[in-house]
Amino acid sequence: MAKPERNYIFDFDSTLTRVEALDVLAEITLTNHPKREEIVQEIVNITNLGIDGEISFSQSLERRIKLLNAKKSDLDVLTTELKKHVSASIERNKEFFEKFSENIYVISAGFKEFIDPIVAQYNIPSERVFANTFEFNGNDEIIGFDRENVLSVHDGKIQCLRNLNLKGEIQVIGDGYSDAVTRKAGVADKFFAFTENVTREKTIKNADYITPNLDEFLYINDLPRNISYPKNRIKILLLENVHPDALEKFTKDGFSVETISRSLSEEELIEKLQDVHVLGIRSKTQVTKKVIENAPKLLVVGAFCIGTKQIDLEACKENGIVVFNAPYSNTRSVVELAIGEIIMLMRSVFQRSTELHKGQWNKTAQGSREVRGKKLGIVGYGNIGKQLSVLAEALGMDVYYYDVEDKLALGNATKMNSLSDLLSISDVVTLHIDDNSLNKNFIGEKEISQMKDGAHLVNLSRGFVVDIKALVEALKSGKLAGAAVDVYPEEPRKNGEFYTELKGLPNVILTPHVGGSTEEAQRDIADFVPGKIMAYINSGNTVDAVNFPNIRLPKQQNAHRFLHIHRNVPGIMAKINKQLAKYELNITGQYLSTDAKVGYVITDVDKEYNQDVITKLKEVEGTIRFRVLY
Repeated sequence: MAKPERNYIFDFDSTLTRVEALDVLAEITLTNHPKREEIVQEIVNITNLGIDGEISFSQSLERRIKLLNAKKSDLDVLTTELKKHVSASIERNKEFFEKFSENIYVISAGFKEFIDPIVAQYNIPSERVFANTFEFNGNDEIIGFDRENVLSVHDGKIQCLRNLNLKGEIQVIGDGYSDAVTRKAGVADKFFAFTENVTREKTIKNADYITPNLDEFLYINDLPRNISYPKNRIKILLLENVHPDALEKFTKDGFSVETISRSLSEEELIEKLQDVHVLGIRSKTQVTKKVIENAPKLLVVGAFCIGTKQIDLEACKENGIVVFNAPYSNTRSVVELAIGEIIMLMRSVFQRSTELHKGQWNKTAQGSREVRGKKLGIVGYGNIGKQLSVLAEALGMDVYYYDVEDKLALGNATKMNSLSDLLSISDVVTLHIDDNSLNKNFIGEKEISQMKDGAHLVNLSRGFVVDIKALVEALKSGKLAGAAVDVYPEEPRKNGEFYTELKGLPNVILTPHVGGSTEEAQRDIADFVPGKIMAYINSGNTVDAVNFPNIRLPKQQNAHRFLHIHRNVPGIMAKINKQLAKYELNITGQYLSTDAKVGYVITDVDKEYNQDVITKLKEVEGTIRFRVLY
């Protein structure tokens, strides 16, 4: 059955373009005017008064034109500028304008002189553009407008639509109140408030639909579009005070983002995730198997930190949820804190500072030593351990390291074959090991007994790797001269009261898990993790995923992309390709990566194909998740 005919009526300023054209014209004509900024702002204010219906439109036009002091030649410059300011979602959906050009009209209170050349690029001819026209004097100066034009007066768009007497459904897309009233007047069947460039409360209140972009409008109407699913429909939840740059990055790309400053309990998280596609957390939120199994739309979890122990990675994998983290972004911050704490411990800085705060002057060299020439033992020679190795050596320390894996030494660092060997020679031992559960109490009573008398211990890795009770005893007995601890076996979900047995001990530096919490590190993380998430959402790339087969995909070239996540069982690829062959799809590229549990196959196909193939691919036995991207 053929679809009923529709007519699509577009506003121009702040809809087809990102700007108000007369405001831009003011910027051009008043370039050298001494009161340029003041006049431009006045024109903007008058524009908004007219758009919101606070003054008559003819008043708005007349007042602005007087302030413009423009000539006909300025319109050519304006047109060139406007071509640079076409709305992003309009620009990427030219196909819609080409296919439905006979049903698309522009009705604007702007002026044909600059609207015609802009919309002509989108296959909209001058005869379907209805707008005002300028009046010029003998010197080609703009002196007014055609007052006989219905669009120069209040509710002119209503009258223009009546005069057109279009057949079929009429849909109006615009940003202003003058667009909204067409629906109220009964000359439009639906009004779509276009909010990509500006949001006007009065307009939104009178809209049938709010469309943050043209993608949303086309999706609602099931029309040809450049992207498969409007990004504004993809919901992102960011918890635990993730750096605001992440919010900016996601919203700039068109996603809908909600932020919550704290972590959520399991029950709260399940409730919140019902319509969420992307979850961003730091270290406190626990993404359990129960949470994952009750998050029907979740596609990605982003850990805005190094560790992923708080996430059930296997459950995510089994449910087709990709996890990304930031393994490198805050390493420098952790290393700098480690260096600072090593120096402060060796110099008893905190002890002397505490005494002075209590009003006691105690100038002494006892227990205060240089780090130069001392032995630093690094446990865990990964990204952080290696950076620390280089900086410590630059300070003149002799660096030794131990790692369960075979790691190449940097500089003059010496590899130790056993943990006990490293502990026995080190003046300072610093821990940089991962969150493997087997590392619980990695440093306990036995290991501390193997350390040099008077040595120092620094833990900036995981709270559970040190037996706190054994550490307290060693500090109280004098076995260890000091310690710096940034992580704890149990940490609160939010800022507030906290207790540890280490509290009040001399020459013990306690910090609240801030090793990676610098402005620079959080900003870097807020750039890295969103970048990985958006690459997966937008194109299917899984490079640097923690729990998923890694695939670096080429850019899509005029194709639709099928993303198929499935259990890694024999014969499943044959079943997938059987369906692709059955429906005679022209495949332009196919990419596969697997691990022991899941397979991830991406197939690029020509745009024209039988849509039934999508249903069949979803029905392939073993399918976990299926998406189409274009």
